[in-house]
Amino acid sequence: MVRMRRRTFLSFLAAAAVPATRKPPNILFIMPDQWRGMDLGSLGNRQVRTPNLDRLALEGFQFRSMSANSPVCTPARSMLLTGRYCYATGTAVNDVPLRDEETSIAEILKDRGYYTGFIGKWHVQGGMREPGFVPPGPRRQGFEFWAANICSHDYFHMHYFRDDPKPISMPVYDTFAWTDLALEFLDKSAERAQPFCLYLQYPTPHDPYLLPPGYETMYSPERIELRKNWEEGAKRGGTAKDIAGYYAAIACLDDQIGRVLKRLGDLGLRENTIVVFTSDHGNMLGSHRTFNKRKPWEESTNVPGIFRWPSGIKPAGVSDAPISHVDIVPTLLGLCGVRPPANMHGFDYSTHILRGSKRTPEFAYLMSHGKTELNEFEPWRGLRTRRWKYARFKNEPWMLHDLAADPFELSNLAKDKRFAKLMVRFDREIEGLMKRTGDRWDELLDAPYR
Repeated sequence: MVRMRRRTFLSFLAAAAVPATRKPPNILFIMPDQWRGMDLGSLGNRQVRTPNLDRLALEGFQFRSMSANSPVCTPARSMLLTGRYCYATGTAVNDVPLRDEETSIAEILKDRGYYTGFIGKWHVQGGMREPGFVPPGPRRQGFEFWAANICSHDYFHMHYFRDDPKPISMPVYDTFAWTDLALEFLDKSAERAQPFCLYLQYPTPHDPYLLPPGYETMYSPERIELRKNWEEGAKRGGTAKDIAGYYAAIACLDDQIGRVLKRLGDLGLRENTIVVFTSDHGNMLGSHRTFNKRKPWEESTNVPGIFRWPSGIKPAGVSDAPISHVDIVPTLLGLCGVRPPANMHGFDYSTHILRGSKRTPEFAYLMSHGKTELNEFEPWRGLRTRRWKYARFKNEPWMLHDLAADPFELSNLAKDKRFAKLMVRFDREIEGLMKRTGDRWDELLDAPYR
């Protein structure tokens, strides 16, 4: 494996990724909440119905090993805005604010003439989640068009806000309403002589699995094929009925994403728009007899990673490189010909996507700063390479999995003496990265589950 620092000369090369004579590309960033990376037809799941996303992957470039560095909502969302690790921006647990002085991708691109928009679930605002108003100004981190709330999963009784504190009720199932707002933004963008950057962040398929007519009976729990690492007895949210509801919510989202992609084409915006599809984290759903997220296993950390740009990216590209959330902003800036700021922790993968460069980081850094759900596990840190998954608590190793030989992470090798040197090397990598980026074991050690 090639070992290199996450910041390399590729950031300089990426600055020339878009010729000066080419019109800057648009960005459409689509992020549902709690969608596991393995739950796409394009990645081999035969049960889910995702034809629009499967087509998006075929027309673009798909990362099969994309990771959520910190698999929980607020930390993930802050990294996907800033390209910086969550502990560096003060957002290492849920329901804390992203600092106003942090620089987001929207601010960077707005300064370069982009029309910026945010639609959906924000969840990087401190304090109460409801009513959910974020006033115009620095708290919006550079987004001009605004139709959002902070956090709600009451899908048939949702509201959102524009530029005043009066909530606007959604008359339909929320996934349909957020899509309508995205179409509104695209229509406005088509009338402007400037590129756009839209972050569209759906609250589904996060539980509860409340579904509109036509989807609630799409999957029969009796016919659900459970993953090989599924075990009965998860304390919450791990039954076949839950998985059936989750798959149905995915099908609904795929249909609505199809509407957005169609409008993009109808408006003549398809060719020069970078579409990114990912998620903030996954969901254990009973695998390893546990639930929710915040764990190092693939069901929690592995998320979708699709990039499509018809005029810039060759179709049908795939990669097993260990890309993660913190790399998305530098990569998007690189694709747009903008050099990422030096304080970003992420790696610019644009040359890897555009030209197949083999020079990529050796690992993605994974973490959880607070205790996991119902105090199941202490805070942990870990690494994900192309082959290995390693995680440790402060005072001892926790898990080591050979993902090539054991993709369901059924055999924990952490106590196998044959791999002692490998774990020592991984521990040194974690220690070095913590020192370089300011991570600390004592920070938020006793943070409550939120």
